[in-house]
Amino acid sequence: MTGDTRPRPGVGARRVSAAEVARRTGVSAATVSYALNGKPGVSAEVRARVLATAAELGHPLDRYARALEPEPSRVLGLVLTDISNPFYSEFSAGTIDIARAQGYEVFVAHTQESSPTLDTVVRTMIARRVDGMVLTSLHTDDGDAIRLLRRAEMPFVQVSRRIPGLRADFIGVDEAALSADVLRHLLGHGYTDLAIVTGTRSSSSSAERARTFVATAAELGVPLPPHRRFIAFLNAEGGRRVAQHLIDADDVPRAIACGSDAIASGVIGTLREHDLRVPEDVAVTGIDGVFPGASMLTELTTVTLSRRLMAQAAVEQLIRRIDGRGGGALDETVPHTLRIGTSCGCPRPVTAGPRRPAPPAP
Repeated sequence: MTGDTRPRPGVGARRVSAAEVARRTGVSAATVSYALNGKPGVSAEVRARVLATAAELGHPLDRYARALEPEPSRVLGLVLTDISNPFYSEFSAGTIDIARAQGYEVFVAHTQESSPTLDTVVRTMIARRVDGMVLTSLHTDDGDAIRLLRRAEMPFVQVSRRIPGLRADFIGVDEAALSADVLRHLLGHGYTDLAIVTGTRSSSSSAERARTFVATAAELGVPLPPHRRFIAFLNAEGGRRVAQHLIDADDVPRAIACGSDAIASGVIGTLREHDLRVPEDVAVTGIDGVFPGASMLTELTTVTLSRRLMAQAAVEQLIRRIDGRGGGALDETVPHTLRIGTSCGCPRPVTAGPRRPAPPAP
């Protein structure tokens, strides 16, 4: 008898056991089972060899196609800077709620400003086959993490921070406008003795807040020498250290503009520990609007950012990318509101914004 006698798929083809495929490919029967059922734990090379051998021996081809295609995980990765910062904890809660409403769960990690940790987190999430990532922790020099994402063809959205010049989706706020708004209000009280405390300059948002503080002070004719421009971690401890330094140096200014509410909380707490009153002795402002009304910062003058809107815009754009849509790189800003409390020197808390019309005269 001549001709090709290999078994062919289709009606009448005998069912081949995993053990036979294992013998032909030189792997274990368990590995064959994993490969045929699309389970993790098998390299791409071994999976391809097992599937090719199984096809040759007569398994239905559509089964191999399904095994080769990874099932969607419907999980998003969320990478934060510091989850203990109320800005990020509230943003993450919004992200989880909005993603879940779209049928996705969320893996959350934070980097605490460490680029090596960011690289590890990105590698881990890629290995866990998340569908896309929301990144709030990028530094301007975090190109390695972006290269990992590009090689893995992993969709991602930058939030709050961005890498300058990177063609990628970004959701944030108008940092220059909000920083100028709060500093103009603070200096509108007539203070001419000023210090500023902002986050690391490798954060695009912190760098822009610092730059705008300096430019706005100069525009208003208020001196801001280099020794009054501080960089701190974006938490209460960062604010405490700067305030303690000013107290120890006997160089406490009349006003301190902080680049985040978390920093402002540390500044105010340390000033109070040393019997310095806010705002009678030192006026303080923040940015983020994250503290609830019951906190000690209930009257903090700050800028309120809609973390819910940022989360919604980020999740929706990321899902569009996962679905193969989205067009060109998105650059979107959400609105901010100047919330005026008493920490700046105002007599009572008010909310900046449109005033209600006066009632008609009787």
